[in-house]
Amino acid sequence: MVELINNLLFDYTIRTVALGAAVLGIVAGALGTFALLRRQSLLGDAMSHAALPGVLLAFMLTGSKAPVVLVVGAAVVGTLATFLLLSITRFSRVKEDAALGIILSVFFGFGLVLLTYLQRHPAAAQAGLNTFLFGQAATLLTRDVVTMTAFGGGALLLLALFWKEFKLLSFDRDFGSSMGFSMTFLDVLLTNLLVIGIVIGLQSVGVVLMSALIVAPAAAARQWTDRLSVMMVVASLFGAIAGVVGALISSLGTGLSTGPVVVLVISAIVLVSLLFGAGRGLVWTWLQRQRNKHRLQTQAVLANLYGLAMQHDDPYYPHNVSVLRAMNHYQGGVRLSLRALSSAGLAHETTPGHWALTDKGLDQARELQLAKQHPGEIAA
Repeated sequence: MVELINNLLFDYTIRTVALGAAVLGIVAGALGTFALLRRQSLLGDAMSHAALPGVLLAFMLTGSKAPVVLVVGAAVVGTLATFLLLSITRFSRVKEDAALGIILSVFFGFGLVLLTYLQRHPAAAQAGLNTFLFGQAATLLTRDVVTMTAFGGGALLLLALFWKEFKLLSFDRDFGSSMGFSMTFLDVLLTNLLVIGIVIGLQSVGVVLMSALIVAPAAAARQWTDRLSVMMVVASLFGAIAGVVGALISSLGTGLSTGPVVVLVISAIVLVSLLFGAGRGLVWTWLQRQRNKHRLQTQAVLANLYGLAMQHDDPYYPHNVSVLRAMNHYQGGVRLSLRALSSAGLAHETTPGHWALTDKGLDQARELQLAKQHPGEIAA
């Protein structure tokens, strides 16, 4: 651990890769939050694949592989893909998921054709553009990180400026239209911001894995909160953690590509969130279900004790556990329920195996009985 921290602080390559991955995680987490909430998770996949021909065309037209040139090329073609997507869904009967599939396959196929052509070009050996398929974070330079920060920071700034409008777009598009906002413009703007978030990560993660980095942090954050602002912050935090940890893990051995390791780390975060997320995690849900089941079972045993008590002149007459088990159809849990009633002061064991209600238990049982008979009056 000490060696990893030392490398992170003083090793130029590891520090640069970690910073670039962290910036990408922050931007992807924030923008992916809206993509997830708008049920457009496949949009990130389509736009990342559509950006590949933009990178290649930018290199073919300029002969430069400077980060700014390639990012601009990817952004232009990604924006074109966005307009085509919106046009297909608006002016035809093709559904959005089918349109996304068309955009993804056509643009990615075109990109592979261009890549095959460039590999036969005399300058192909120096171009290294095939790394955009799966990413090669180890090649990141300081200028690359600066470019990623500039474009990503601009996207986050626009996200903050149009925060309220984007919330309307995500949750109540019709209400936003009635207030005079151009929902089409906001839709195009938000999609273009997502394109920017995707293209700045192509060199690090690649077009194949970039969609995972868009969806996964937001999906993990969704398990921990119901507030949009908190969700976006947590998603950005998860993305940054995955980026830094993935960069450090990939530095431990040769042959470990940073992009796939980052995706594996964020996948682990998603798994932990799905299991232990407060309020939504599977473990939390199971515990809640068990608590509710135990509470209902305890109330049923209390009601059975009350029903038996009403059959005697003495309401404190003790009853055998076997009778309560029979009334519970031998489903188990009677002893546990009786202990819970005893802890709450609602029942007590008079002799081994015989239980009776207390004064507090009688009052509680009468309230439960009244609530079942007159639910409307109790609610009022």
